[in-house]
Amino acid sequence: MKGAAAAMLATTGLSGLAPGRAHAGTTELNMLSWYGHAEPEMIAAFEEQHNVRINKKYYVGGDQMLALLAQSPPGTYDIVLSDREYIEQLAAAEMIEPLDPADYPFDDFFPEFQKMPGHWQGDTLLSVMIRFGYLGLSYNEEALSPEDVRSYEILWNERLAGKVGHFDWHLPNYGTVSKSLGHDTPFDLSDAQWQAVQDRTSALKPQAAGFFDYGGVLSSLRSGQVLAVPGIGDWITGVLRRDGAPVNTAIPDEGGLLWAESLSIGRGSRHPELAREFIRYVLSPEGQVKTATLEAYPALLPTKSGWKALAEQNPEEAERQGMVLNGSNALDVLRDGRISLRALPAQQSLDDWNEAWSTYKNL
Repeated sequence: MKGAAAAMLATTGLSGLAPGRAHAGTTELNMLSWYGHAEPEMIAAFEEQHNVRINKKYYVGGDQMLALLAQSPPGTYDIVLSDREYIEQLAAAEMIEPLDPADYPFDDFFPEFQKMPGHWQGDTLLSVMIRFGYLGLSYNEEALSPEDVRSYEILWNERLAGKVGHFDWHLPNYGTVSKSLGHDTPFDLSDAQWQAVQDRTSALKPQAAGFFDYGGVLSSLRSGQVLAVPGIGDWITGVLRRDGAPVNTAIPDEGGLLWAESLSIGRGSRHPELAREFIRYVLSPEGQVKTATLEAYPALLPTKSGWKALAEQNPEEAERQGMVLNGSNALDVLRDGRISLRALPAQQSLDDWNEAWSTYKNL
């Protein structure tokens, strides 16, 4: 935790960009991203190599990201980090520039990620995936066993009355409830399926301890206030395990979700070539190791060279996250077909899902 939540809140307001380190004659790049991606641990080497200063603007959630871009004239942001499911909206609103695939090492990507849906329109590259992770059921290992969390059904068990936490975002919550109901396409739901998801979620309200932001999920799991949280993953529990907390994440038998974060070049960037170089830096073995072990939240890597470099430099973390090239590894659950891409609702509007989530919170 170490002040991460406080730092996030301090840098996500609607005020100006937070400055990086200044050097004489430096070029400045402006970056819009989730918390942690423009901290010194991630960007210092790139800044020094290119005599560049990266000014950061952090947001919380895709809706805030879209609002910030809509309020800013073209050229405000050179680099935009976004969740996969928002890339097509960014492109449709002409907020990002198309990219040249030849500029990026796609031959180093595992096959599953070379043409990841949402990043391309036909053969036009919109954004480059840099990291990903799985969402399932996070839990307190002292209260629940691996057998307990083989199914999402444990969430409705009387043992967890008042002990289920919610990360306050409808997509991962409804997505995992949808998976629990056996929907193969958890975000592409008929009206009847969508109603079933809402009804099943409503039945969970007596179990709910509260609705939390990033920092709140960290603290509530750490303290034992909550014993289980659906729709999150190692990006939360991995942070807590570093400090010795008895928490973990399971992908239940019904399956889980995949989140992915990607980098784009902002529309009208003043320094598109440097922005391209930054994306290439994050995809280099050095950059991949840094983003896998980001202090704010860890992640899995889409590149083979990133896995190899992590195993060489930090074998304990490579083993913990399952990024090992020989034997069983973190890609098995994806290749077994148990993981669905987190996505925007296909047959309902985002407003429908937002309204349903607000209704649930106020039950």
